[in-house]
Amino acid sequence: MNNLDVVAAIIIAYVFGSLSSAIIVCKLMGFPDPRTRGSGNPGTTNVLRIGGKTAAVFTLLGDVLKGVIPVLLARWYGVLPIGLVLVVLAAFLGHLYPVFFRFQGGKGVATALGGIIALAWPVGVMLIATWLFVALCFRYSSLAALISALLAPFYTWYFTNRFYAAVIVLMSMLLIYRHRNNIRNLWMGKESKLAEKI
Repeated sequence: MNNLDVVAAIIIAYVFGSLSSAIIVCKLMGFPDPRTRGSGNPGTTNVLRIGGKTAAVFTLLGDVLKGVIPVLLARWYGVLPIGLVLVVLAAFLGHLYPVFFRFQGGKGVATALGGIIALAWPVGVMLIATWLFVALCFRYSSLAALISALLAPFYTWYFTNRFYAAVIVLMSMLLIYRHRNNIRNLWMGKESKLAEKI
């Protein structure tokens, strides 16, 4: 395994991440472009608003697989652990800034989760448990994502190593930044709850 192989794996991961599941699913199912409806975010929650549960499930599955597949392929090819976490980051960045869709991407929650599950499944399990706990208690998808993002580096440090945790810190900061409008809405009491979206 040489540096060129790692670079190739990172580029492939970014390309995978750039395939916007929300936009593709909405197009195939005859729904409007999610960037032009609802919150304008090409992600699962907005697809749920626009196209309903089935479209949202397909979107969620696609976004998770965008994180899982590049990591599994890289691991199968022999990319070392230090490269694998960069593959996760690349898939995440592809989702946030997709080259195929004018760099107008989603918030990255599902793709980050998929990559982390493939990288270190105990961390993924903890993040899923955290998201579900917060979502069930408070009924805010965005709040669940934000708290999961804040805890992700700590889970990663505990179950893996400091280098992985450092990369996850960067991902968490980007994810929180992408949720800046949700943070403002939560603060002002204007954020819609999960029960209102289903």
